[in-house]
Amino acid sequence: MPAYMLFIRDEPVRDAAAMAEYQRMNRESIRAFAEKLKPLAVYGAVEALEGPAPDGVVVLQFPTVEDARAWHRSPAYQAALPHRQRAADYRAIIVQGL
Repeated sequence: MPAYMLFIRDEPVRDAAAMAEYQRMNRESIRAFAEKLKPLAVYGAVEALEGPAPDGVVVLQFPTVEDARAWHRSPAYQAALPHRQRAADYRAIIVQGL
């Protein structure tokens, strides 16, 4: 059953250098999961229908919830994560698909 990882950024980036380092390091974590991770939306245009519009949204598809967790918990992603956390506030969510 597919799973979707959502990253929701409600406010603009506050540290561009930290975000650039996160993006550089995150590319490495994605390469290791290239067969299991499919980007569906990466900071595309957002239209809020209910509630405030977020500043940015990323949606990644994985074959299973376990695969999504494995990527998020991987050493490569965990090394990149502090840079993202320094750069901006995000919510990260896994949603099991149908």
